[in-house]
Amino acid sequence: MLFPATPTAEPTTRIVLADARRGDGLPAVLAIAPCADPARLAALPVQSPRRTTLLPEHATGRYGRPALRGHRILAGGPGSPAAGLDWTTRFVLDADPTVDGDALTIRAGDADAGLALCTRIEAMPGGALRIRHSLTNTAAGDYLLEGLEVAVPLRDDQTEFIDFTGRHENERQPQRHRVADGTWLREGRRGKTGFEGAELIAGTPGFSFGSGSVIDVQPAFSGNTVLGVDRIAEDGAVVFAGELLLPGEVLLAPGETYTMPWVVVTASDRGMDGAMQVLHAWERSLPAHPAEQPVTLNVWEALYFDQRPDVVLDLVERAARLGIERFVLDDGWFHLRRSDHAGLGDWWVDRDVWPDGLRPLADAVHAHGMQFGLWFEPEMVNPDSDLCRAHPDWVLRPDGRMPLPYRHQQVLDLTNPDAFAHVFEAISAVLGECGVDYVKWDHNRDLLEAGSTPRGGAPAVHDHTVGYYRLLDALRERFPRIAWESCASGGGRVDLGVVEHVSRVWTSDMTDALSRQRIQRGMVQSVAPEYLGAHVSATTSHQTGRTYTLAFRAATAVFGAFGIEWDIRQADAADLDELAQWIAWYKAERGFLHSGRVVRLDVADPAVLAHGVVAADRSRAIVAHVQYEESSSNRGVWLRVPGLDPDARYALRWAGPHPAGDASRPDWDPILPGGPLGDDFSTTMTGAALATIGVRIPRCRPETIRLIEFSRV
Repeated sequence: MLFPATPTAEPTTRIVLADARRGDGLPAVLAIAPCADPARLAALPVQSPRRTTLLPEHATGRYGRPALRGHRILAGGPGSPAAGLDWTTRFVLDADPTVDGDALTIRAGDADAGLALCTRIEAMPGGALRIRHSLTNTAAGDYLLEGLEVAVPLRDDQTEFIDFTGRHENERQPQRHRVADGTWLREGRRGKTGFEGAELIAGTPGFSFGSGSVIDVQPAFSGNTVLGVDRIAEDGAVVFAGELLLPGEVLLAPGETYTMPWVVVTASDRGMDGAMQVLHAWERSLPAHPAEQPVTLNVWEALYFDQRPDVVLDLVERAARLGIERFVLDDGWFHLRRSDHAGLGDWWVDRDVWPDGLRPLADAVHAHGMQFGLWFEPEMVNPDSDLCRAHPDWVLRPDGRMPLPYRHQQVLDLTNPDAFAHVFEAISAVLGECGVDYVKWDHNRDLLEAGSTPRGGAPAVHDHTVGYYRLLDALRERFPRIAWESCASGGGRVDLGVVEHVSRVWTSDMTDALSRQRIQRGMVQSVAPEYLGAHVSATTSHQTGRTYTLAFRAATAVFGAFGIEWDIRQADAADLDELAQWIAWYKAERGFLHSGRVVRLDVADPAVLAHGVVAADRSRAIVAHVQYEESSSNRGVWLRVPGLDPDARYALRWAGPHPAGDASRPDWDPILPGGPLGDDFSTTMTGAALATIGVRIPRCRPETIRLIEFSRV
């Protein structure tokens, strides 16, 4: 069986399953590969010499990690086991697999174990697949589920993989491994996605941005996750992914069902960028996808907790003159909030700071034609708050003690209906009163020892994560015109689950432009650039103390959801003029930058990064050459631009606002096969030549960026 079976204009991820009928075991996966014409998959080799399914079972003779782990609990008599029953399964199909539109459903059961399994595979807009299992307890006694995952088989030549590591202010840094016998396991236990994300890309040796056969696997979930690679001597390798369940989190009573998060699977024969572009296409089909990302000014690095109405209103005036479209008041506006020591949970305006409330500020922002944004951290509470003093039992904790504090705060138990209702109504009151257009939803501590008091301190990360989605969606339904951003100390909750609920994410609390180059380079692998908040910060970075030109800071930010994180009162007239030019250039180009295909160029010099956007119709491209640090040679680099029309000719010119574009030019002109070019780039090249030969950019000064436009003539 081949799914999806319809030919497409672009390669799409397809799965080939062994033919199976009612009464057979779970169908083996023969191939997962990208192609436009499904008939071509008939020639692909079987991926494993033995039976490999989306739910590997020990009963079929596979001795690797089982995708289902759990057991039944009974009240047995003397000598009878009370637990450990029905711990192994051998599912058989209850019916023939069925296809209904963009979904393939496989239903199976194990009468001996008293379990039913439903596997659903959906074709996603853009060309990826998403897969998940649902498990139902069909027998007497509770079934304690310990783990349920999707297993994705790899080809025998997909012997390397990349995952990501990270920390606060250094998200999504790739690390490469070789597939080896045994189990490689990555567990996310923070109660949120984490700064490393949950994504694994396996491929042929040396796969890169633009080359190699790869498969990208990631659970679309914002809570605890598990991700790994498993290979034993008899069988081929599989990538497995799903939710990490803490002890007792899922206990299925007779008739109850657990449905795991979607696992998104994307196959590409064009390297990592091929998989990335498929995911971006899906995200651009989502209802919450932003039609257009406004230029945003956030006041955090300008004011921190020192909010004074006259100063904030002065910033509003200055922002409007620059062409800012959204003004965001960050942390510090609510009861007791003069530092991060107090106030979380007390969601009402502090009249000591804002004597007339926030409505006058919102009105001033709106009068200047800007949107008004406000910061919240809805899931958190400070012990020093009226809420925590009144309801200490609303804190997530094990029975008998509070978890270690972090940032002077704890986590509210959204599984508690009273706590959920209180947060919903308190935030709704502020949003309705203040005319808010945009919410920055933050999440600044991990879920450590996250037990629920109403359940005797038992773990509640799973239900809390479901509660987070439910709270966010309830607020979205009540306030449908508000745009929502996911922030978790920066990029700590950015994943394919949350992106369905928000229109923007805060990529990182690190606004240093040099660091942001690599952070954004990793984050864009799974999230389209228009979601990625990217702000121009102060001349000297608040995080690192490094100093950069405005051209470097702005050209780093301008490909994402562009904004300002800077006390513009400190900027001189020349900086303000140049910043206004970058804002105008972003407004003119964002429709293109946020609709075309993102490309990351493979270059030979590790001191140089290169990335850009190619129009969907291949009529133009804009590429950034980033001299990240000092090169060790004078050879320069050749920028080979993929994705253009190979038969068309393209004119080249410097792009970006002026005089910023002039200031960021290289020391020498770029060199084409016909010789060096001047300002007008009068020589043209074919798309084929640009992809295979490219444009040579000589060694440039470190921490500089050049923007080059390629236009079809």
